[in-house]
Amino acid sequence: MDEFQIETAQNVGINQNVASIGDRMFGYLIDSAVILLYSISAILLLTTLNLDPGDTWAIYLLVSLPAFLYYVLLETFFDGKTIGKMLMKTRVVKLDGSKPSFANYFVRWILRIVDVALTSGGGAVVTILLKGNGQRIGDIAAGTTVISEKEKLTIEDTLIKDIPLDYVPVYSQVTVLSDSDMQTIKNLYDDAIRNGNHNIIVNLHHRLLKVMAIETTEKPIDFVAKVIKDYNYYTQNM
Repeated sequence: MDEFQIETAQNVGINQNVASIGDRMFGYLIDSAVILLYSISAILLLTTLNLDPGDTWAIYLLVSLPAFLYYVLLETFFDGKTIGKMLMKTRVVKLDGSKPSFANYFVRWILRIVDVALTSGGGAVVTILLKGNGQRIGDIAAGTTVISEKEKLTIEDTLIKDIPLDYVPVYSQVTVLSDSDMQTIKNLYDDAIRNGNHNIIVNLHHRLLKVMAIETTEKPIDFVAKVIKDYNYYTQNM
């Protein structure tokens, strides 16, 4: 899953996960199946109503409008998502990370004629691969892209850490904590370090002292880091 950086109006860089080609293709197939099922159902319904032949074509055009406008309608009213995108956990956003307007959705929808219809999807795939930030031709014109909302986990996000063989733990009281507790503590600690939020670390420090029923003269940031290491030591050597 590739990443690209967007710039907000406040010139703050935010990393976004670009939706993979596979996720977008599966989403497209799901949406195509939904449109096909709706169209077949509409035709079957009309044939059972015994309508006047002269009126059938007009009614069929009216009933087929939701299928024709499927992408632009659903993306507009469901925050950049279609049924396929919901299932694949992808979403259309503007390049600055904000929510697209109807005009953005409309431009990328109308250019599906070039991206998908005329080139059987080849134009979209080639453009996405060459552009590198998840944009097909319609996205380039609309200033949008498609991101993945799937949680991206790395080994750095897991609780287990390598501990040196000569490591000496300090706080045996960490064993009163559960894996779930420690994972939450580690996530909060890592986020606080990344964002420079010292208050969260201080709160963790106070809470841990209370739960573990201990006292310490260590700085909050050093104490919490030591607790995480000690927990890993004891759980890996049990």
